[in-house]
Amino acid sequence: MNKKIGVLDSGIGGTTVLDKMVELLPNEEYIYYADTKNNPYGEKSEEELYKIVRNIVTFLIDKKNCKMIVLACNTATTKCMKKLRKEFPEMLFVGTVPAVKVACDNHYKHTLVLATPATIDSERMTELVQDNKKENQEINLYPCPGLADAIEKQEEDKITQILEKIKRKTKAKKIDSIVLGCTHYPLIKDKIKKYFPKAALLDGSSGVAKEVKRQLENHNLLNQTNTFNIEYIDSKGI
Repeated sequence: MNKKIGVLDSGIGGTTVLDKMVELLPNEEYIYYADTKNNPYGEKSEEELYKIVRNIVTFLIDKKNCKMIVLACNTATTKCMKKLRKEFPEMLFVGTVPAVKVACDNHYKHTLVLATPATIDSERMTELVQDNKKENQEINLYPCPGLADAIEKQEEDKITQILEKIKRKTKAKKIDSIVLGCTHYPLIKDKIKKYFPKAALLDGSSGVAKEVKRQLENHNLLNQTNTFNIEYIDSKGI
């Protein structure tokens, strides 16, 4: 029997990662866990968030027998990944981090990183900037409290207000690329593009899918039969 890939996020944002995974790995079986009961993740303390994510991981391992768990959430990855790998050393984990490396490798000079406050303040974000930024590059980190939640709830007026505020706060900067550092943000790419028409929009979804495939190949865990399926779980329904 083929084992499944567990994909978790605080809500609908991780579907942007799931879609890329399905494109690249159409023979796999997936469980998508939307933790809407605890949404949003972006303003929670590290201790509280780890407890929440750990419980989901335990569920996916013990109850669903997953062969891999994908944290399709930048906040969960930046805040919890190191602890998870230490506590569950036998499990394969793939995370999602803001595409700072992509921006730097493509020689953008003025990058704006949009993410939740927790992601912006994380040690992992500091590492991403230090490891990838070149001397002639500027990386501006901008926390977006409430944006992921507004996208989750489809609150169009609030989304507009937040984007207008971001535009006002950054109007003096020459932005040529925007890193969408939350998996919810690609869902409003068209709206962001209206405020920043000349900036390239970058997210890490394709890179995550490629890493998932690489890890499955390396551990000989690719499904050999065409048994594609997605099981959706909403934490409010458990």
